Amino acid sequence: MPATTASKTATAKIPAAKAKAADTDANANADINASEMIDARIAQLDDWRGRTLARIRQLMKDAVPGVEETWKWRGTPVWERHGQICTGETYKEVVKMTFAKGAKLDDPAKLFNSSLDGNARRAIDIRQGEVIDEKALKALFKAAAALNEASAKPRAKASAKPSA
Repeated sequence: MPATTASKTATAKIPAAKAKAADTDANANADINASEMIDARIAQLDDWRGRTLARIRQLMKDAVPGVEETWKWRGTPVWERHGQICTGETYKEVVKMTFAKGAKLDDPAKLFNSSLDGNARRAIDIRQGEVIDEKALKALFKAAAALNEASAKPRAKASAKPSA
C-alpha cells in the first residue's frame, strides 16, 4: 500500500489529547468535528497504522465522493452514506475495516479476511507491511454505498390535497 501521511498542519490543530478524550466519552465531545478527530487519530498513531488509516480514508473519499465521516463508539472513525459503509478501527497489530453489511457484498478479490462467520458484517484486517488491492477496496466501498442507497427508505413525496 503506498504510504501517505496526514498533513502536519491539519493535524497539529487538534491535540492528540482530544482524540484520547473522545475515546472515553463521545457525548462530551459532540461539539468536536469528526473529520478533525480522525485527523487527530492519524497524527496520534504516527506509525504504519496512521499511514494505513490515512490511505483508507483517501480511498474512501475517492470512491464515495461526499461520504460522511463520523466518530462513534468511544473513538472509532466511521464512514457513512445512507447508513454505515465501514469503520476504521486501529489496534496494536491490525487496522480493521468492518463493513456493516459486508455479508451482502460481492468480494471477488477476497479482501474480506475477518468476521467471516456472521450473517451481516465482514471485515478486512490489514497488518503491517501488507499491501491491499486498492482498486478492489474502492469497488467494495462503492458497492457498500450503493447497497445502503438501495435499501434506504424512500422519502414520502408530499401530495397535494384537493381543495374543497
